[in-house]
Amino acid sequence: MNIYRKNKGLMNKIHWKRVIPALAVLLLLAGGGSYFLLNDTSGGDKNLTASATGGSAADSAAQSADDPDIQFPPEADPALASASDAGEAVADETGPKVYQSVIDSGDTLGNILQAWLSPGEINSLVTSCKGVYAMNRIRQGQPYAVHTDSGEFVKFEYEIDNDTRLVVAKTETGFEAGKEEIEYDIVLHRVEGNIASSLFNAMLDAGENAQLAVNLADVFAWEINFIRDLREGDSFTLLAEKRYRDGEFKGYGKLLAANFVNQGTSYEAFLFTDADGNSQYFNAEGDSLRRAFLKAPLSFTRISSGFSNRRLHPVLLDWRSHPAIDYAAPTGTPVKAVGKGTVIFKGYTKAAGYHVKIQHLNKYETMYLHLSAFAKGLQKGSKVSQGQVIGFVGQTGYATGPHLDFRMKKNGTFVNPLKELSPRDNPVTKKEMPRYLAQQEVYRQFLENRRNLAEYSRKMIGEL
Repeated sequence: MNIYRKNKGLMNKIHWKRVIPALAVLLLLAGGGSYFLLNDTSGGDKNLTASATGGSAADSAAQSADDPDIQFPPEADPALASASDAGEAVADETGPKVYQSVIDSGDTLGNILQAWLSPGEINSLVTSCKGVYAMNRIRQGQPYAVHTDSGEFVKFEYEIDNDTRLVVAKTETGFEAGKEEIEYDIVLHRVEGNIASSLFNAMLDAGENAQLAVNLADVFAWEINFIRDLREGDSFTLLAEKRYRDGEFKGYGKLLAANFVNQGTSYEAFLFTDADGNSQYFNAEGDSLRRAFLKAPLSFTRISSGFSNRRLHPVLLDWRSHPAIDYAAPTGTPVKAVGKGTVIFKGYTKAAGYHVKIQHLNKYETMYLHLSAFAKGLQKGSKVSQGQVIGFVGQTGYATGPHLDFRMKKNGTFVNPLKELSPRDNPVTKKEMPRYLAQQEVYRQFLENRRNLAEYSRKMIGEL
């Protein structure tokens, strides 16, 4: 300690061979409950061993508070342990325990479970997961837990994503695998923001993260083009669930309602789940916000070149038509299908580079050029849904920089995607309208700060 360091010279002058026996006698006479054993077998250094019989954890804590250089580790919870210590712990384990960790690079079920299961049992566990979740898809960084009872394996849990957990339990006949929802503490938040430069920055200024900006853009993807339509002074208010586990924020849940003012026009969205379990966003009148096509195939970027019948080509340096909208974006930016359809081309050409063509209903066709890569599993003939990622922005073919060249045809003729209107999806039915309006009113109360957010629960909405 500090006192020792300051008086090191004095301490070296003390004759410890004379002092220690005297101290021992004094302690024994005082009945202090401690004894010291001096072992002098080396002829030099002394090994000092102490054993306290009259002290307590509280005494130790008090001592550590008096002397900041003395720190005692917190007591470990006997029911929790690191999975990396499992091999050493199993032999002495009694009662139920949970070994928790995350998938590390190179981890396999074999090295994770070898402390409790034989290779044959591990193989049986993997087999039981077929049709539920392929165990070769476990990803680095994902949490898992091994539950045991007196050293015997009980079950294995693996978090597939933020919403779903795989559970494999040992039974009398083998192993049984299934999925279950991960439970969270749900807290409703109202978020308000103003656009100064971008939706991303406005969301960050509001104390939220970029994912909520993406979620909001997805809600109004059919109403607002967030690439070209945003203006300084636009504003938004939204209701979003936040999910917590053990007091730690674990991401956003449902975005329940939102109001976005764009260039003086107010757009509203309210999430509603019909009797068949289908969830969509509707406006105040019950019209669906979903249309046949998204306003744009990317969430956030900028238009670098518009639709034109005569434009100087930046590579070939001649004048030709440009029946497309170019979206400048960083390489790797996800590109989404603007509507439901079928992939009719996936490949490479000299001018277009890697690109995809999708055939839609009503004789529409869309094209996505200059990609750096395709989405995994995408093939000619693949059915794609609206908003599904089909590839990633790149600079392949005749391109001077990373961007997406997006084109649309109707009845075989190129049309300007920014001017093409598309029909809305089905509205709320007359039968469901009373329930929808009641739910909308509850959301408005929260949005307009007429009701305490702490009153919210998913059960409340389900009972309307």
